[in-house]
Amino acid sequence: MSEEVRYDFRRIDKKWQDRWDAAHIFRAADPGEPGSEKPKFYALVEFPYPSGAGMHVGHIKAFSGLEVISRMRRMQGYNVMFPMGFDAFGLPTENYAIKTGTHPRTVTDVNVERFIAQLKSVGFSFDWSRKIDTTETDYYKWTQWIFLKMFEKGLAFRDTALVNYCPHCKVVLSNEDSQGGKCDICHSDIVQKSKDVWYLRITEYADKLLQGLEEVDYLPNIKQQQINWIGRSEGAFVNFGLKDTGEKLRIYTTRPDTLFGVTFMVMAPEHPLIDKYASKIANMADVEAYRAECAKKTEFDRTQMNKDKTGLKLDGLCAVNPLNGKEIPIYIADYVMMGYGTGAIMAVPAHDQRDWEFARKFGIDVIEVIKGGDIEKEAYAGDGEMVNSGFLNGFTNKKDSIRRAIDELVKIGAGEGGVQYKMKDWAFNRQRYWGEPIPIVHCPECGMVPVPYDELPLCLPDMKEFAPGQGGESPLARMPEFVNCKCPRCGKDARRETDTMPQWAGSSWYFLRYIDPHNNNCLADEKKLEYWLPVDWYNGGMEHVTRHMIYSRFWHKFLYDIGVVPTDEPYAKRTAQGLILGPDGEKMSKSRGNVVDPLDVVDEYGADVLRTYVLFMGDYGSAAPWSPSSIKGCKRFLDRVAGLEAICSGSGGISKDLESSFHKTIKKVTEDIDGMKFNTAIAALMTLINEIYDKKSVTRDELSIFITLLNPFAPHLTEEIWEHIGGKGLLSLAKWPEYDEAKTVDSTVEIAVQVNGKLRGTVKIAADAAKDEVIAAAKADEKVASFVDGKEIVKEIYVPGKLVNIVVRG
Repeated sequence: MSEEVRYDFRRIDKKWQDRWDAAHIFRAADPGEPGSEKPKFYALVEFPYPSGAGMHVGHIKAFSGLEVISRMRRMQGYNVMFPMGFDAFGLPTENYAIKTGTHPRTVTDVNVERFIAQLKSVGFSFDWSRKIDTTETDYYKWTQWIFLKMFEKGLAFRDTALVNYCPHCKVVLSNEDSQGGKCDICHSDIVQKSKDVWYLRITEYADKLLQGLEEVDYLPNIKQQQINWIGRSEGAFVNFGLKDTGEKLRIYTTRPDTLFGVTFMVMAPEHPLIDKYASKIANMADVEAYRAECAKKTEFDRTQMNKDKTGLKLDGLCAVNPLNGKEIPIYIADYVMMGYGTGAIMAVPAHDQRDWEFARKFGIDVIEVIKGGDIEKEAYAGDGEMVNSGFLNGFTNKKDSIRRAIDELVKIGAGEGGVQYKMKDWAFNRQRYWGEPIPIVHCPECGMVPVPYDELPLCLPDMKEFAPGQGGESPLARMPEFVNCKCPRCGKDARRETDTMPQWAGSSWYFLRYIDPHNNNCLADEKKLEYWLPVDWYNGGMEHVTRHMIYSRFWHKFLYDIGVVPTDEPYAKRTAQGLILGPDGEKMSKSRGNVVDPLDVVDEYGADVLRTYVLFMGDYGSAAPWSPSSIKGCKRFLDRVAGLEAICSGSGGISKDLESSFHKTIKKVTEDIDGMKFNTAIAALMTLINEIYDKKSVTRDELSIFITLLNPFAPHLTEEIWEHIGGKGLLSLAKWPEYDEAKTVDSTVEIAVQVNGKLRGTVKIAADAAKDEVIAAAKADEKVASFVDGKEIVKEIYVPGKLVNIVVRG
């Protein structure tokens, strides 16, 4: 009889999905409800943007890790919340809507329904009663509420700045959304534009964000990426005098001990002191021309290390070194930005490569202040003895020399120690339609006035023409009935803010709304927040461990500070999945023609094959290529599982010869699922099924244990078998098997037997057998005996549990 049985997955998948749905078995119990007495487990996956293309294999892998863990946790007796929702605001939907002439609301609703159907077809155990959609008014009412709380506390503010502007999307982008000088959405080149911008003062929380990383269980590379993103550095603020002005040019440096090596200063072309003292600058016309050239460049272009160095010396304006009184020339250069630090830097070309290259190009002196390199060839960035540095000469410890330099600056009133961050405040507005309206009114009398809380949500009005305006103006600005309003404070004529929030807004707190998604009176009920927080395990892509995770940790910490949430950190644990590559080993893309539609696999092989394969294809955290042949291998494995019913007889417990194998497999599968080693957990089940087929029979108890272990990976097929063998209730709610540690040790071991160092046979012996018993069993083996009989035994060697070597002569 064939081991493989082709089961009717189309019937089985639909049957069990409907039964799970009807029984609401994945609905989590809130505090006070039956089931809430169990230990809670809050599993969170990054909610998807509902694109028109629907799900792709990346979604399957991203969701499958915690799907398996959540299913196991339910069977282990936990009250599991595993919710799903949709991050549906943003440019892709709006651009598609403009292109097709369909309203974004319609596009979103259609896409969300398609996504839900697709997710259900794969059998994910999401609690759909908690579904959220960031574009629904009952959701973004609370996004606006959080914004207003930040506005009250001075964390939401408006400023004029040079911003990253995408001419194609007609929208201002944050640095995070325009990395590499390209728009994150359309990949067009961005340009610099002066504009009024809303910011969230995330830098106020920089130290808290760093300190919080010590409290959480994140993968080491996730922690390091966040540390690097925040970019905290300790150093000093130094005030250089501007000759004959009484003005100070303030800079920040991490190496105040190198002040004696400063040979030039560089200011951002936009620095306000240039305009203030324009009458002193003889070459101001050249300055204006240089500024015009800089305006054409993106921030990315301006700050690249390997680009050509450009700059211009300011004739008539120079700085004075506060430590030695030397006059220092001032240059403007595009690589210094007003938005970073103070908008000016001190340059020590002997010990900074960019400064060294700039000095060489413009013929500026290079003064060594740290011994150790050859500054004629390149800058020396290492440690060494301080030289040419006055009171610092002879210092060899960097920390000591920095501390001494700061002490001197404080003493003479020319500076002080300080901290800077690479992370900048978060640009928080978009000049587009499809986003949360910013609930602020601009009043000529009162200034910026918040929309009263009892008037939230400030609804996004229905617009027929929502293409972006010219010159970076929001489409909402064309709608007088939305724009024109009365000031909530004085009652006079006023204008609404017409920019909308970025897509990151809704995803910065969505994990909180899952806890109480239908509450109209508050963001979430206090008791429910206390019960469910923090999120026990969050899994997502590495591409979101900086922007989204830092933004959401910032929002959460703010809400903690104002007493809304009970925990300082939102996520106790964060892991990440690797990419699924195309069959050619390259990243999937339409242009390469290597995109795989996961629903094609469901249609051809069933949901369980897809679920099993995406977790069997390799290490969960690493990239792996899609392999059609491996999918067929997973299909054969599940067909063999379906065939176990045919050799199942009697209840019978666990047979003696499989007892150790079953206990070892229970232990391995349990530990491997917890460790996200899904591929080796599945491999262990494949090994066990081979042993079962070698024995040619399986008891009902053995089959029950086997399908329970497999259930988180292949729930449809295993539910069907469970029903056939008389299992009580639903297998998805059955008890997870437990193992006996003592029985995970083999009762017998196979020992290799060598004669004169050559393998001549094997024997099975009791694991605790004494040496004499093992040697006797080895000699008694027929194959071995033929090499030993009639010969003198010189030596008998036994390596416990591994091998016997009999040395003979004659």
